[in-house]
Amino acid sequence: MRDQLFAMRNNHTSGCGTPPVYTNEGPGCYHGYFENPYGEQWVFVYDRATESGELRGGDPGWERVFEVRNGRVSGLMLEQTEIEWLRACWRAATAGKAEQGAAPAARKDARR
Repeated sequence: MRDQLFAMRNNHTSGCGTPPVYTNEGPGCYHGYFENPYGEQWVFVYDRATESGELRGGDPGWERVFEVRNGRVSGLMLEQTEIEWLRACWRAATAGKAEQGAAPAARKDARR
C-alpha cells in the first residue's frame, strides 16, 4: 500500500456520530475537505460514475448524508465560505463534463 497522503482528526464530540472514512482506492471519486475557523468539518464526495455528490458534516451528525446538486445542498444552512468551498468542489469534480459535447471552439472559449 502507498503512503498516506492526507488524514484529518475528528474535531467533533462523540454525540455527532462516527465520522466517515474515505479512501481513493476506488477510481472515479472526487473528495473535498473543509474546516472553518470554528473547527466545524465538512467532507464532500462526488462519484463520477453515478454523477452524484454528497456532503457530510460533524455538526449535523456524521451519519446524515446531504445530496449535492449543481454545487448546492438543500436542507442545510451553510456559512458563505462553506458555500463557496462546496461550489468550488463541484466545479473541480465535474470539470469538462459540460464541455464534452461542445465544439472545439466552444471548449476553448469556456476556458478563458
